Amino acid sequence: MVDAVEDTLPPIPKEWQGEVLSTLKSVIDPDLGSDIVTLGFVQNLKLDGRDVSFDVELTTPACPVKEQFQLDCQQLVQDLPWTNNIQVTMTAQPSVQETATLGMSQVGAVIAVSSCKGGVGKSTTAVNLAFSLQRLGATVGIFDADVYGPSLPTMITPQDDTVRFVGRQVAPLQRNGVRLMSFGYVNDGSAVMRGPMVTQLLDQFLSVTHWGALDYLILDMPPGTGDIQLTLTQKLNITAAVIVTTPQELSFADVVRGVEMFDTVNVPCIAVVENMAYYEVESSTPQWNEEALESAIRTKLVESGVELNGDGEGTDTLAKDLVQVVLRNAREKSADPEKIQIFGAGHRDRLSQQWGIEHSFSIPLLNKIAANGDNGTPFVLEFPDSPPAKIYQELASAVVSEVAKTKFAKSMRPSVQYDAESHLLQVSQNGVGSTDEEHVATLPPAELRRACRCAACVEELTGRQILVPSSVSDKIAPRNMVPTGNYALSVDWSDGHRSLYPYRQIRALLHDHEPSANDRPSTMPDTQVETEIAA
Repeated sequence: MVDAVEDTLPPIPKEWQGEVLSTLKSVIDPDLGSDIVTLGFVQNLKLDGRDVSFDVELTTPACPVKEQFQLDCQQLVQDLPWTNNIQVTMTAQPSVQETATLGMSQVGAVIAVSSCKGGVGKSTTAVNLAFSLQRLGATVGIFDADVYGPSLPTMITPQDDTVRFVGRQVAPLQRNGVRLMSFGYVNDGSAVMRGPMVTQLLDQFLSVTHWGALDYLILDMPPGTGDIQLTLTQKLNITAAVIVTTPQELSFADVVRGVEMFDTVNVPCIAVVENMAYYEVESSTPQWNEEALESAIRTKLVESGVELNGDGEGTDTLAKDLVQVVLRNAREKSADPEKIQIFGAGHRDRLSQQWGIEHSFSIPLLNKIAANGDNGTPFVLEFPDSPPAKIYQELASAVVSEVAKTKFAKSMRPSVQYDAESHLLQVSQNGVGSTDEEHVATLPPAELRRACRCAACVEELTGRQILVPSSVSDKIAPRNMVPTGNYALSVDWSDGHRSLYPYRQIRALLHDHEPSANDRPSTMPDTQVETEIAA
């Protein structure tokens, strides 16, 4: 029987590896923007008879599209006419962290969860983010870096609170597989010491903790932007930061300070969480008097001259049908809870437009979230299918995606240079250092300056442009250009103004501006000022 099947299949090509790899090139990683073969994900390609097997090594085991990758790879190779059985094994790259801190050598990525003031729900976000990442399949740890007021012992009750040693290192406590460490687990009180001593204590804590192999270490930062926060950020080689705030205007100012602090140490801010953004009120179903409503509709139909037949039965039937339509619509409307924004509408659009932070999440003010923070069981563990848990899951997926971009696709960020000779900004769509003619576009500096959307140039509430375009000279030029996180470019202009442009805004301007053939250079010229963005 097997021989009969073999006879019906075409012969195995001599370059079967190349055919399989060419087929798999149609599988694109949405975060890194390239195919899995070019990225080097396909490994251990083997052929046993007509059975093909290979591994797909992703950047993280928490990749949200790994199941789809596996299905696509299997189907594509199965469609090759000479293959029989296909085995695709999904793996992940080993976690390696470049750091001088001994205990963190096997940590893949350090995610700082930060706020510029206390009481905004930073620790709640850190805890639920960690357990949401674990639900995606990652190995996760949480380190409570606030020795003045540690929160982790209250928010998470470990399964075993006995401190154990691995050689000369301390084994972290655990809850449902998530590894935990806090000053509060080993000391009943909070620390009373000066800033430099706190920094040394935290560094020692991280060094003596035997974290083991972790995909993500969530760092619950102490609130503020002072010396402790800056020193931690510099010493721990933090991969990315999540900023936690509330919708008030004062809290938005804190977000700005937080983003600026992380930018000073080249840590990209990949998401903002607006905590306590709204609370939901169950809409009450109105009580209708169906007979009175039907009578009113029938009367209105008659007054309007609607008569379906002589005896009025048609009008009665239509009135009853209309009553049921009204009642059904009322029930559907009352089923959706009403969102009350007690602290205002928030600043998600403003964050996106001014800072280029693409991921922002609104977490509701919910008594269950607060109660779980006090009873030692994370909210997403007890209510994994609730709407707030799904928001935390979306946050976790965004973190996975952005960390992959930060660690493995830095060169994909556009390169922006200013050529003083031609007085044009040159944008390389292929990333820093690209000279591909098809992907280098130009833009007059004045056009970019006139597109500034900062608070001094655009009215926040209405979106009306305050800046008069004609007041910007065509001779204006950038004095300095530096990246702000992953998504924005900061420009110091010759008129003394500083602007912040999301890269997508720059790309939109390039799309609208079509330079003539004389304006489009074939390569990056050598007469540029030193304003190239470093990856």
